Amino acid sequence: MRVRPISPEALVRELAERIDARPRTGRVRVAVDGAPPSRPGWLADELVGPLKLRGRPVVRVSAADFLRPASLRLEYGRTDPEAFYDWLDVGGLRREVLDPLGPGGSGRVLPALWDSVADRAYRLPYRSLPEGGVLLLDGTLLLGRGLPFDVSVHLWLSEAALARGTGEEERWRLPAYARYEREARPGQSADVVVRADRPGHPALQVSG
Repeated sequence: MRVRPISPEALVRELAERIDARPRTGRVRVAVDGAPPSRPGWLADELVGPLKLRGRPVVRVSAADFLRPASLRLEYGRTDPEAFYDWLDVGGLRREVLDPLGPGGSGRVLPALWDSVADRAYRLPYRSLPEGGVLLLDGTLLLGRGLPFDVSVHLWLSEAALARGTGEEERWRLPAYARYEREARPGQSADVVVRADRPGHPALQVSG
């Protein structure tokens, strides 16, 4: 295993090319996975423009809008790392986003399901993504759950970099990220692994 330094601009370009190389006879479900300090939302946002320029319709979705209700998330308190590991409403994300964009799916996507701040359902209309379109989903702890992604990108942080980038109020989550590394092994299972220890100076992890 080796790493190849790359600029943020070149990273976006290479990822857009990889996604655009997928067949246009279906839809492409892309996961951009990483702990918040690695900025998966930023990378997903940056991919929107280049993909549209390549003639790919895009729907942007954040896994943060598909969390379980507070009564389930916070059943064991607000700072339980084991509960945090399962905050994501996996069934809702599959039902409202990923399955409709799979083979034979309707193409109708609900862009957000649950407002975790107000703790109530969003009231948003469904959106249609035509064939050839791309879903860009950002989030954390996304892999290893059996979710059907066509392209998965993992933004990897060393334990030290993750600790440095995590604010004091969220440091209780660190054991959940360590568990994710052990059990989901995103650095091995993702299609693309980006080392993101140094902000503004990513590196691609290359096999061989």
